[in-house]
Amino acid sequence: MFENLSERLLRTVKNLRGQGRLTEDNIKDALREVRMALLEADVALPVVREFINRVRERAIGEEVLLSLTPGQVLIKIVHEELIRVMGEANAELNLRVQPPAVVLMAGLQGSGKTTSIAKLAQYYKRRGRRVVVAAADTFRAAAIDQLKIWGERVGVEVIAQAPGADPGAVVFDAIRASQESRRADLLIIDTAGRLHTKFNLMKELEKVRSVAARQVHAAPHETLLVLDATTGQNAISQAKHFKDSVQVSGLILAKLDSTAKGGIVFAIEEELGLPVRFVGTGEKADDFAEFDPRAFVDGILG
Repeated sequence: MFENLSERLLRTVKNLRGQGRLTEDNIKDALREVRMALLEADVALPVVREFINRVRERAIGEEVLLSLTPGQVLIKIVHEELIRVMGEANAELNLRVQPPAVVLMAGLQGSGKTTSIAKLAQYYKRRGRRVVVAAADTFRAAAIDQLKIWGERVGVEVIAQAPGADPGAVVFDAIRASQESRRADLLIIDTAGRLHTKFNLMKELEKVRSVAARQVHAAPHETLLVLDATTGQNAISQAKHFKDSVQVSGLILAKLDSTAKGGIVFAIEEELGLPVRFVGTGEKADDFAEFDPRAFVDGILG
């Protein structure tokens, strides 16, 4: 995904090693390469501009110009500033509550939400949690069927009603079952894939939140928004609408393996103040991991 950025940075380091010393001119040339690579990776221009300015301010100081290995020091600065853009570390989900912990899932149509729910369920099941999924996307019969198929694959129970049922009723029943007969540690609630411009659907999502809150203290304990990484910077504007409406607490980036627009990762924390909690890197249930900003940047810089 970031092969071009990695190649440009490696080439920049090689060129700097051939310089007898660093000057403001060759630092400027090096940062031009970094800037172009970030823009080609679909990092938002304001984020790139601020990032380059911070790197330049540090690079033209004594930290680089007086170093015996200026090329390496410059890359170290780039490394540190990339991590700074994304945040040093992302907090774990807030699941240390009286069971069941309730996680509400939201996302646009076709964002990869259903698959991400199955991956999240398997992730926590493998860590010893008793997981139940509520199929509160009742607008599409196919959504319920798809979730049940995924539930069978990863070995978690899916609580559902007939297509067209009231989503709030599904959530009510799922929470009750999770508290009583299933004794679940974690309840993951699917909601209808929606367009952020559809006012009625956003209001319905708010209703689902309120139903959960009435039954479980402080629920939902997390609201995760699934974003399709292949949409690039468009995903940022989508996320802003959801954040304002339903108090999103974190993000799952789906399809990160399928895009050259991975620069969205660098803009989310900067523009939204929301942590990327998990990333989807393939179609299988195992293609899912916690997002580690430091490891992500390490991978880019080799």
